[in-house]
Amino acid sequence: MAMQKYAFYRGLILNPKSDKECDFYSDGLLVVLGDKIKDILPFPKGLKNYSKEINSKNLIHFTKSVILPSFFFFFFHWVQDDVREMPKDSLLEWLQKYTFPTEMKFADKKFAQKKAQTFFKKLSATGTLGGACYSSIHETALVAAMKEIRGDFVIGNVLMNMHSPEELTQSEDESINLTKKLISRFGKKHCFTPRFAITTTPKVMKEGSRLADKANCFKQTHLSETPAEIDFVLSIYRKLPGFEKVESYTDIYKKTGMLGKRSLMGHGIHLSDKELKTLQKTKTSVIHCPTSNAPIKELGLGSGLFDFKKIEKFKVGWALGSDIGGGPFLSMFDVMRSFVDQNKKKAPREATYTKALYRSTLAGAQILGCDKKTGNFKKNKEANFIVVPVPGKLDVRNGEELLTKIVGPLKKQRSQYETIVSHTCFKGKFIFKR
Repeated sequence: MAMQKYAFYRGLILNPKSDKECDFYSDGLLVVLGDKIKDILPFPKGLKNYSKEINSKNLIHFTKSVILPSFFFFFFHWVQDDVREMPKDSLLEWLQKYTFPTEMKFADKKFAQKKAQTFFKKLSATGTLGGACYSSIHETALVAAMKEIRGDFVIGNVLMNMHSPEELTQSEDESINLTKKLISRFGKKHCFTPRFAITTTPKVMKEGSRLADKANCFKQTHLSETPAEIDFVLSIYRKLPGFEKVESYTDIYKKTGMLGKRSLMGHGIHLSDKELKTLQKTKTSVIHCPTSNAPIKELGLGSGLFDFKKIEKFKVGWALGSDIGGGPFLSMFDVMRSFVDQNKKKAPREATYTKALYRSTLAGAQILGCDKKTGNFKKNKEANFIVVPVPGKLDVRNGEELLTKIVGPLKKQRSQYETIVSHTCFKGKFIFKR
């Protein structure tokens, strides 16, 4: 067995711990042994404590840069990379005009493979090494994604059996049989993924949920993104046997077995108190997508403002995501910025960058159940981190000021957030260097 080697990384360091707490080192040392975090401490103390192990070859100085945990990036459609900056006057029209025609192309194996190679390299370059992802309906696209993705991800092929374009419509048996096949092949990495209640029949959701629960797989779908969507969903289901008296969008998912501790509901903007109680009782998590929900002038869909304080009042777990291509950019820095900016008037004290960082890292790991091995810099966790140069003078006193300094200058050049990560490290090895 090869002897594990030390690696020492010096720079500013942020270590998220909760919504309100983030360790800040103005001159810190991240100690890595093999593929694990060994220590995190001030640089002078690190020099003293590791005087026998540290040398000029294994000490890397990230001058004027911050080292922070890699991101968890939830609720994104990797097959929508080409349409994320397209006009979005309304959700349903955007789907019909841009999204569905693009997703049809992923039936072609070579096309899917080429796109997967490009997309997941871009994702690693933005510092994301975990989360939950939507693919197209096609087995070829899901297999391509599984091959290229790096990190702690669950991925699912969307299931579409009704109210969908002919080219993207499966029979119920096709959806169920493919779910069985993919769970058998990928196990817990597969995520059962009805696109949303509008496109997926109750039979498929019920049987697929049963299969996913039996295999301890995650489940994901959309919930209450817009009022128009909610009205449309209820108009469909109240005409279906067994759903005539259904009260809410959430009730539909409850009746079909979609809720639970491994269930991820994207958006959750327009939820009643009763629905939130149901989500809390079933331990279902919500994924907030601020850049997708943002006003149309900000390249979002204008879906509304997510009331995170109400979500927390009902003790429903949540993390940040993007709903790419509803969200226009891949970087979680842009998502964090959008979360803070949209809540400036309503909850300025609670909607901080410290909170946004936690909800983009450790909170996501907790929801996926992998927080014991990744999510922040606790000893013996995997060495998964990113490095970001800090603009201007290093005159910051805490993590909040540091994150503001990084994010602030690019608010009007949002695409540039995708270029600010200089290094991405996965299990102690750099998989991206700019």
